[in-house]
Amino acid sequence: MNQDSASKFEAGKTHAKQAAEELRAAAEEKAAQLRSVAEAKAAEFRATAGTKVQEYRTKAEESLEQARTRARSLQEEGEAYVRENPLRGVLAALGVGFVLGLLLRR
Repeated sequence: MNQDSASKFEAGKTHAKQAAEELRAAAEEKAAQLRSVAEAKAAEFRATAGTKVQEYRTKAEESLEQARTRARSLQEEGEAYVRENPLRGVLAALGVGFVLGLLLRR
């Protein structure tokens, strides 16, 4: 019976090795699948992020151009006002400068 026990032990040992190998192979396959899904999601995220970045960049450029246009318009209006009313323009500038001087002094 001693030899029978040894052969059963060897058979069990072989079966355990085979089961461990199958488990390792299944784990590697699942890891590869998970990696593939993660790479696909990352690529999808990059594409979506790239699209959003481009949208925001376009909106920012439009807003910047609108701000520049508005600033030029205000400058031109201010210059026209000062040309039409030089005394008021000088007095207004003097008043603004005085107020700013008081605020900055504190």
